[in-house]
Amino acid sequence: MRRVITVSVLNQSGVLNRVTGLLMKRQFNIESITVGHSEQPNISKMTFVVNISDEVKLEQMIKQLSKQIDVIKVNDITDKSIVLRELALVKVVSPANLRTEINAIVEPFRPQIIDTSKNVVTYQVVGHPDKIDAFIELIRPYGIKELTRTGVTASVRETQPVETLQLSILK
Repeated sequence: MRRVITVSVLNQSGVLNRVTGLLMKRQFNIESITVGHSEQPNISKMTFVVNISDEVKLEQMIKQLSKQIDVIKVNDITDKSIVLRELALVKVVSPANLRTEINAIVEPFRPQIIDTSKNVVTYQVVGHPDKIDAFIELIRPYGIKELTRTGVTASVRETQPVETLQLSILK
């Protein structure tokens, strides 16, 4: 089962290497990883997508990550209500006579054209990884010259009790 794990860490040299090394030693395959600054200075947030079917191994991985010196917090957010996004840059072979057709086909995905030349268009697509996969499969017959994906990043959705929401509407 694919699990989405977030890890808050001190922004120190070598932290990423130690965390991924721990996962490698335990033979967990990282399908996706993103790392970036958080809202707090000197703290970064890592988001991993790993394939773990065994709950015992999942618990073991979380405990081992939590013991790392520079790790502040580890969360498995898979079963929570989350916002999950990925970005892809896709260079598509796009001769002038097919450009209108290609743009009409990809329009439902709302990609941005971020670069264009005589025979190549570079699209930026942002969304759930399934949306990115569907975009790629749709555009593949036209010829993908280059494809780059960022990896998944995720955040737990904020929830607000219904009573509070109703009271604020009535005011």
